[in-house]
Amino acid sequence: MSAASQYVQLSSGYQMPLVGIGTFQVTGKNRIHDVIDEALNVGYHSIDTAAVYRNEEDIGYALSSGLLHKYGLERENIFLTTKLAPSDHGDPRQIRNAVETSLRALGSNYIDLYLIHWPGAARIPENSVDNIKLRSITWQTLVDLKSQGFLRSIGVSNYTVKHLEHLLQDCHGVKPAVNQIECHPHYRQEQLRDFCNKEGIHVQAYSSLGTSNENSLLKDSIVCNIAKEINVSPAQLLLKWALQQGIGIIPKATQKQHIRDNIKLDFDINDDQMKRLSVLPQKKYAWNPDNVV
Repeated sequence: MSAASQYVQLSSGYQMPLVGIGTFQVTGKNRIHDVIDEALNVGYHSIDTAAVYRNEEDIGYALSSGLLHKYGLERENIFLTTKLAPSDHGDPRQIRNAVETSLRALGSNYIDLYLIHWPGAARIPENSVDNIKLRSITWQTLVDLKSQGFLRSIGVSNYTVKHLEHLLQDCHGVKPAVNQIECHPHYRQEQLRDFCNKEGIHVQAYSSLGTSNENSLLKDSIVCNIAKEINVSPAQLLLKWALQQGIGIIPKATQKQHIRDNIKLDFDINDDQMKRLSVLPQKKYAWNPDNVV
């Protein structure tokens, strides 16, 4: 089955493509246009952004200025994910304004998936218990906005098991549909993934290729050797490692060949190769939410 045609059924009842195009640090109207143009051309139907990426308006412009028509698509054929900034976390009025701002920027009357970007509020120390209360307020507000039709699915990002346990104690009848987390062979997050699977929360990975200046994940000898065995790139191997386990992926790319390669995942990693990838030393590359109460 083509990676472009794989979907996951979310707890909200909506389907989400397992592979999306990430847009972190992709800015500029022309650059965004070119990335989305090529992504739609090769089969991506999911776009991941966030308020803090400052590119929602350019994404909305690209979609509304002819790209959807170019590929015979309608708005409902595209799955748009965006996220609440930590600076808007915990204040119902600011949350509603943030959602309205994202809707206007994206040129849509609904958002397919809206995530709380970070478990802590920007103005609150990480070790403050106020973060628990603010997360609850934020979630209740998102549940209300979902019930009004502005948000089709709601979820979280960078939530640990403890953050999810707090949320599920008082989730107002709506569990998170997705938890978007750093996940790759160097940071497998098995306990968190098991918890999410048990609770029906889909795990979507970011930083699938690692995010270090040394690119140590892409250069890992075991990763490179297995990639050679299968005759794929290390990047494709790392993306397939997640996809083969049902983990969603949103790789960022700006070069046409990378955009194409990142969805060309029609191969299998055998059991022995998966075992070798699943015993690599653990190293976190991105932000660490563990200290947020």
